[in-house]
Amino acid sequence: MSQGKTYLKKNDQVEIITGKDKGRVGKIIRLMPDKNKAIVERVNMIKRHKKPTQMNQQGQILEIEAPLHVSNLQLICPACTKTGRIGKRVLDDGTKIRFCKSCGESVDAKS
Repeated sequence: MSQGKTYLKKNDQVEIITGKDKGRVGKIIRLMPDKNKAIVERVNMIKRHKKPTQMNQQGQILEIEAPLHVSNLQLICPACTKTGRIGKRVLDDGTKIRFCKSCGESVDAKS
């Protein structure tokens, strides 16, 4: 499987654009670029059954986030608070930034 390129990063605010959680908004917890997937906070919840062990005497049912394909996510621009397409731009000093194509503002946090 080839590694895909994604414009998303950890801690980005995204909206789910398709699937059972369509319209929900959340923050990216973890990216898996080799699988083109991302885990979004409190979205796409699944149940996992855990057997009893020596440490944990009782079994339990855990509710955890399952990965979503990055094509089902769209970044929310912090400047205009809309979902939209993202472009990449190289500044005069050589640094690369992501920018919102609708408002033209930088998406990356100012450091």
